[in-house]
Amino acid sequence: MKITQSKVWMKYYEKENWDILLPECTAYAYLRATNKHRMHRTAIHYYGKDITFRELFAMIDSAAGAFTALGVKRGDMVSFLSVATPETIASLYALNKMGATVNTIDPRMDVESIKRMIKSSGSKILLTIDVAFPKVKKIIDDIDQDKIVVVSPATSLPFIKKVAMKMASKTKIEYTNKILAWNTFIENGRNTIAEEAPYVGDAVVAITYTGGTTGFPKGVMLTNDSMNAVVINFMYCGLEYSHGDRFLGIIPIFSSYGMVCGMHMPLCLSMELVPIPKFVPAMIGKLVKQFHPQHMVSTPAFYEILMNSKEVKGRDLSFLITLGSGGDTMNGGLEEKLSQFMTEHNIKYPLAQGYGMSELSAAASFCVNKIYKPGSVGIPSLTTTVSIFDPETGEELGYNEEGEICVTGPSMMKGYFNAPEETANVMRLHDDGKVWIHSGDVGFIDSDGFLFIKGRIKRMITRFDGHKVFPVNLEASVSKRPDVRNCAVIGIRDMERSQGHYPMVLVEFAEGVDTDTACREIYKFCDETVEERGKPVAVIAVDEIPLTGMGKNDYRALESEYVNYDYLTWQANA
Repeated sequence: MKITQSKVWMKYYEKENWDILLPECTAYAYLRATNKHRMHRTAIHYYGKDITFRELFAMIDSAAGAFTALGVKRGDMVSFLSVATPETIASLYALNKMGATVNTIDPRMDVESIKRMIKSSGSKILLTIDVAFPKVKKIIDDIDQDKIVVVSPATSLPFIKKVAMKMASKTKIEYTNKILAWNTFIENGRNTIAEEAPYVGDAVVAITYTGGTTGFPKGVMLTNDSMNAVVINFMYCGLEYSHGDRFLGIIPIFSSYGMVCGMHMPLCLSMELVPIPKFVPAMIGKLVKQFHPQHMVSTPAFYEILMNSKEVKGRDLSFLITLGSGGDTMNGGLEEKLSQFMTEHNIKYPLAQGYGMSELSAAASFCVNKIYKPGSVGIPSLTTTVSIFDPETGEELGYNEEGEICVTGPSMMKGYFNAPEETANVMRLHDDGKVWIHSGDVGFIDSDGFLFIKGRIKRMITRFDGHKVFPVNLEASVSKRPDVRNCAVIGIRDMERSQGHYPMVLVEFAEGVDTDTACREIYKFCDETVEERGKPVAVIAVDEIPLTGMGKNDYRALESEYVNYDYLTWQANA
């Protein structure tokens, strides 16, 4: 039986919720509606300062008035080169209230990429974090912005912390009629009241950027409906939560994952958001210890760091209800170690693994509380349909059959910004009359409705003989070793033939490990246990596996460095 004919995963949801309707309102209006009776509750806890929902909506109204005073109107684009400060969050909702769109850019990007993203958006107003202003200054004559608003992470800090941060700041900014400090920006709009735009389901709330495997990052258009659909999915999935629970927001809000799952979702569920403007992975243990969150979402690489953090060693973490993992595939070895860590630290529920893409507003499936199966990324979310298709014929497959993972439902993006060909390649009309997102991931759905990921089609390593190797299988085997902190499998060129690649394992070991001996042991283990055509040709130690800004292993950086590695010499010395 075809998967879409039965949708066996629906048995996990309350029947009265099967046909739940999406809210017909903007993201801003939905945030307001879900918290109208909880205005006195804390919406944002910012390094010791509590901002209630009433205060947050006052900030939103002030920001909306200030943007209106600058001439921003419905349908306009405003570029953000900023991070998760209360002012940035309020500005995002303010612009959505007005019917404008936010073009979100990672402040860590290089100057040329920032310039390209601002210019291509057509924006005339830029909101930037102060530490990124030196980059803006270099391109200020090229980006053609009428006004530049500068916000500081210190603006909403308690007084003593604010003074300390300002004293430590090395960024000197000369404010002018064009370059405005945040407080000046707000003051200029004090007597202006912004008009609330009518609801349009596919109106674009924000553009976030996704890397892809080639070319420039693509702009993903998130809509009112796509963002609100994710909230509905979490609201009715059986997640154990209470209003006022703390949510640790470590994923950057300029990403779909951070904006939707790390900001809009917890705020609409009336949680207390703890935004971390500058997340340093090594600090994750300290943040968990300091803020005692009930919920958090992260990437597998960050959880690896958490497990090795001295701040949580031997500590009772029973306050943690949800450890959500997404953004990257978690291999079986790491999942096994993390599950043991959670048991040892009294975390009640198993790992809440999920699956999604920026193009799906970040979330399409998840394990929640008792709905869990080891190795899977959970069941499709309530309003989402996931199925498996033959990548060659386009035929829908059945349960336990392996193929390309495709997804349809209201959390889909509107498309890629100004990229119709790229959009058509990913969003395809099927015979059922629905548009499906083609993920580029290979996997299957079992007869219980749980989704399993085999790996990226583009990460498959193809040997000279055409045999395809999925790196995630090797990574799972190697990661089970207690002395392995992180590992990555990449394809390197076949040195003896004109085409084809072989898998090679790169390992980041724990401190004090004899890496030469450990590499030889792993190589021998793989030789004895891995199927013949999937064996690695080398296992080498690295000081640190590089991570992308989103906390994923940076496979492209590794492939660029090692693609021509001389594995024959390594084998001769192993």
